[in-house]
Amino acid sequence: MTAVEPIQDPDALARRVAEVFDRRVKSVLRPEDDGKYIALDLSSGEYEVDTDDYAAVARLRSRCPHADIWIERAGQPTAYKIRCGR
Repeated sequence: MTAVEPIQDPDALARRVAEVFDRRVKSVLRPEDDGKYIALDLSSGEYEVDTDDYAAVARLRSRCPHADIWIERAGQPTAYKIRCGR
């Protein structure tokens, strides 16, 4: 397997994530997957879905040790929310 250069441009990264997600993941998600984490290898298109982000990443990493992993959350605009303030 050849190494893939990391994508430095945020717009290029967003396009790559959308392309891989739409091609490999979107059509197989079920309603019960809403809110689950999706660990997606941007190089191979392999992915794992789980309620726990760490479990999804660990399973994907065990299959694809050199994966370029991106985390999405099914049915959500972002994988994580950051709360600031009190």
